[in-house]
Amino acid sequence: MNNVKSMRRLRTMCVVLAAATLPLVGGIPAAAEIPGSPDTTAVDGTSGARLVSSTPGAGQRVDIEVYSPSMQRNIPLQVLRPKDTSTPAPTFYLLNGAGGGEDGAAWDLQTDVGEFFADKHVNVVTPMEGAFSYYTDWRNPDPGLAATSGNNGINKWTTFLTQELPPVIDAAFDTTGVNAIAAISMTGTSVLDLAIQAPDLYKSVGSYSGCAITSQTPGRQFVRLVVGLGDGNVDNMWGPQDDPEWIARDPYVNADKLPRIPMYISTASGLPGPHDNMDNPRIEGKFATLASQVVVGGIIEASTQYCTDQLSKKTRALGMDNIVYNFRPTGTHSWGYWQDDLHESWPMIAQSLGI
Repeated sequence: MNNVKSMRRLRTMCVVLAAATLPLVGGIPAAAEIPGSPDTTAVDGTSGARLVSSTPGAGQRVDIEVYSPSMQRNIPLQVLRPKDTSTPAPTFYLLNGAGGGEDGAAWDLQTDVGEFFADKHVNVVTPMEGAFSYYTDWRNPDPGLAATSGNNGINKWTTFLTQELPPVIDAAFDTTGVNAIAAISMTGTSVLDLAIQAPDLYKSVGSYSGCAITSQTPGRQFVRLVVGLGDGNVDNMWGPQDDPEWIARDPYVNADKLPRIPMYISTASGLPGPHDNMDNPRIEGKFATLASQVVVGGIIEASTQYCTDQLSKKTRALGMDNIVYNFRPTGTHSWGYWQDDLHESWPMIAQSLGI
């Protein structure tokens, strides 16, 4: 991906948001035998999805590929296994943001997830594809996203994440069948819709710096511009602007359909906070990186705060006391705060998983 081009578009997105708010599958590789994990021979899911490859990674990580019938290709994922694999463990789906893990903006590269989950009895599953797709089911293949990600452009992520993938993970890793999910930024929006579409699948949800509004200002602009970062056309996703699918996939409009399960939804004000300084190792001592995080990340986070504030008012009016909202007085749209959110929401998530 052209990083200069993406940054230019990201800056454009921030200006607009500020104004608005104020390859087809080839052969299947042989599965590898991994110490401490199940036999990784191809495992069929309920819809023809199957585990097609598995490779040991660093520490307790396993890199796998799962064939998606709906997307007609193999999807790469990372799985952090529990240290003790002799007894079944629940599954925590942890989604990357707008880059879908295809760039350097990924949980395993930007946070302490490997260390954090090393002593926890849970399987942590993270897709490593899906950039700028909103992890939703698209109506049509998209040539722009196909070129960006180097695949066939078919995006059926709701189908994959809620129907195809869980049975494969459960069978391959001998899980308890109990699931939770959390995500950031773009996918912080997606997980709320995934919970609506599959209300019995997850026991808890974490949404960090997402915008729950997708069918009206500022959320519609946010969706269009994020998809545009990957050269995608939102008309291929939910149709033209007046198509009812935009409303049908809007978590804010459909807040009454959110399952009454524990949820942690967070955002910050956009003002510089404790991770917005040169001491942050992610800044790498670069003033330009810090300036971008403070300015660009500040504008984006202020927008997500507006969305989250609107959602909180609506869910409270609906009497939904199952949601914990964390409105940080300071903080930008950046990884330090999302790592904090993961740590702070984990006790709630762990309890819902029975661990």
